[in-house]
Amino acid sequence: MAAEIKVQKVDEGEFRVTVTEGSTESTHLVGVKPEYHRKLAGGQVDEAQLVRASFEFLLEREAKESILTRFDLPVIGRYFPEYETEIKKKLTG
Repeated sequence: MAAEIKVQKVDEGEFRVTVTEGSTESTHLVGVKPEYHRKLAGGQVDEAQLVRASFEFLLEREAKESILTRFDLPVIGRYFPEYETEIKKKLTG
């Protein structure tokens, strides 16, 4: 069963992400700086879509319980060096 990912903007450049799988859920606060958003999405998608795609990427590689509860998007690349390349491909075709 696929996870349900809800992305909610809580402040400028900050999003609350709730991941639900079956009867369990996890909540994460994610920071997105405008320049990083531009670098990865190239104006193709909004910040919320970038955050959602980033969580899809993470959930393909680890359990929701393994995802940090608070982080800025560039942190993903420290754990998964292929992150930026994969996300750019996914978002910009």
